[in-house]
Amino acid sequence: MKESDLYPPLKRFLEAQGYEVKGEVLDCDVLAIRGDEDPVVVELKLTLNLDLVMQAVERLTLSDSVYVGVPESNRTIKTKRKRILALLRMLGIGLVTIEPQRDRVGVLLDPGPYRGRRPSKKRRQRLLGEFAKRVGDPNLGGTHMRGGLMTAYRQQALAIARHLREQGPRKASVVAAALDEPKARAILYRNVYGWFDRVSTGIYALSPRGVRELPTWEEGS
Repeated sequence: MKESDLYPPLKRFLEAQGYEVKGEVLDCDVLAIRGDEDPVVVELKLTLNLDLVMQAVERLTLSDSVYVGVPESNRTIKTKRKRILALLRMLGIGLVTIEPQRDRVGVLLDPGPYRGRRPSKKRRQRLLGEFAKRVGDPNLGGTHMRGGLMTAYRQQALAIARHLREQGPRKASVVAAALDEPKARAILYRNVYGWFDRVSTGIYALSPRGVRELPTWEEGS
């Protein structure tokens, strides 16, 4: 399939709605005019990518009615439809899908006014809380560690694991007092990483997995 294959069915679709349609008008892949209305601009691409979105944003200087048009079978729309629509809605850009073989055009989103996403107070507080609780700067920005990132929670669990390695099995309350960590009981009980074994009521020890993984995390901390 070529980008030009998307044009004929889209042209017929727009003409059926009373538009006069022409292709490749200056920088616009498709330009549709109907009376005194805002011109409709459509940028066509076989893949929905950042280049296409940036082109559409540039066309907003020409008209408020800008669409991006991609094949109906576009994989990005199928796998990330909700996020794509949210992004385009924020930018005020519309989205059409085109199936040349069936002469079918679908309008998934009409253009609208720019709507920046409003900050979430709850998520902002969580973000700042994680920043404040994290000890040092253990993660290299832009990397994704296979075993997971070093979070404040993991740092707390590591401190408990080290304590149990050095002191042996201990009561959760003793660990909490020794480390001045009020969340120690909950961390031991939840055992998110599998590093702890409960050897008896309220008493925990470092598990075989904890013994095995603790040195690896200590190297990266």
